[in-house]
Amino acid sequence: MGVSPHIRAADTTTRIMGWVIIAVLPLTVYGVYIGGFKAFLVIAMSVIGAVATEAIIQRIRHIPVTISDLSALLTGLLLGLTLPPRLPWWIALMGGVAAIALGKQVFGGLGHNIFNPALVGRAVIFVSYPAYMTTSYLVRGQAFVVNTPTIRALNSVTTATPLFVAGQVRDHQLAVNTARYIGPYLWGNPWGCIGEVSAILILLGLGILLYQGLVDWRIPVCMAGTVVLLSWALGMNPILAAVSGGLLFGACFMATDYVTNPMTAWGKVVFSVGCGLVTVVLRFYSNLPEGVMFAILLMNGFTPMIDRYMKPRPFGHKSVVSQA
Repeated sequence: MGVSPHIRAADTTTRIMGWVIIAVLPLTVYGVYIGGFKAFLVIAMSVIGAVATEAIIQRIRHIPVTISDLSALLTGLLLGLTLPPRLPWWIALMGGVAAIALGKQVFGGLGHNIFNPALVGRAVIFVSYPAYMTTSYLVRGQAFVVNTPTIRALNSVTTATPLFVAGQVRDHQLAVNTARYIGPYLWGNPWGCIGEVSAILILLGLGILLYQGLVDWRIPVCMAGTVVLLSWALGMNPILAAVSGGLLFGACFMATDYVTNPMTAWGKVVFSVGCGLVTVVLRFYSNLPEGVMFAILLMNGFTPMIDRYMKPRPFGHKSVVSQA
């Protein structure tokens, strides 16, 4: 059997990538609307970097240029949606280059990569330019948390994300009243990355992919469910844990990548629960403002082992054939 993604019925790589692009298009348009021209430039540079790198490397390798299959375009688009809207354009361009060169082509191209290319590109940017990647979009006077003395002090400080604040502040009112501030995350969140602008549009995109049969429901449900349950057990508002940060975007569009998640149903469950568990550990017990990216990349690395030990049981039984 050849490398994934495998053709099923009328599905082709171009069709699959095209439908994913359609699924994230409303989120992209709204993210640009909220973030302005700088957000558009970040996405555009990510796409240009990814597509150009794909074409150049394939030319150097003397193999057919396959940018028409839309996979490089999708990688750049997804990467752009995981970036802050005010990131310098040249960093987004570098991320697109790294996503294809280090996340895809270094492994041999589409279907051979172990890790999600878009997240590889984001990880390279995060490690190289952490100050840019942890810039806050918290506007003075528009804090997402209650108006207590603790929070009023935080309003004047640049922090990573609302999740970082929620993880660091141990104010009783913050824990009690976070439910009042969930609304903006559903529609019009200005504090996160471009693709975190609306939980509703993320779920709309997931619905499109589920309707087309292009993703397995187990991955987003098990990953998000694990984070919600563990966050609730650790004292955080479970709804806030679900809709804030990059959880929904990562669970719906990153963890569901055809190539880098397990092939079997139970393998997908193990993979997604692992993603959720690592996300919670990093959110609560590390200095990182968010753990979704590293959680998915870590579990990508375990995918071959999951596939090896969770093979479907073959029908029939073993028989010993005696040799004459």
